[in-house]
Amino acid sequence: METRDAIRARRNVRRYAERPIAPDDLDAILEAARRTPSSMNQQAWDFVVVTERPALESLSHVWRYASHVSSSAATVALVMPTSTDADERETYQYDLGQATMSMMLAAADLGIGSCHAALDDQSLARELLGVPEEREVAWLVSLGYPAGRDLEPLDDIDRRPLGDVVHRERW
Repeated sequence: METRDAIRARRNVRRYAERPIAPDDLDAILEAARRTPSSMNQQAWDFVVVTERPALESLSHVWRYASHVSSSAATVALVMPTSTDADERETYQYDLGQATMSMMLAAADLGIGSCHAALDDQSLARELLGVPEEREVAWLVSLGYPAGRDLEPLDDIDRRPLGDVVHRERW
């Protein structure tokens, strides 16, 4: 798929078919995350990949809107250093947002659906994933083949028109 088509095909998928992701495809998605630009090339991230069904089901309880994790073929936890410095935290979050989108586009290119989730139970996430205290789980990205319709580029989407969101030169 071309990059533009992957962008147009990517959507949040919350229901997954019972089909594993090939290890090479999963590695390609993780490689896209690893290659993501980061502020000052810090690469202050780690990625914990979960593929075992009982672990996915448990992980789906770290946030009330993460139920899609339980049916995913794989979920990637994006982990960042724990920090009380607001500037550091914002930088880490921005970098992880970029890594999230890199994974999602790489997945869409392979026909694999994805969906991101926050979490509010850091203790449970740490316990399930073995994340050390000096790190925290910032986001989850579930991955799998969509149940229902496959990913395909869409032209008609529920988004504000380009002219409403783009301001050229000045607001």
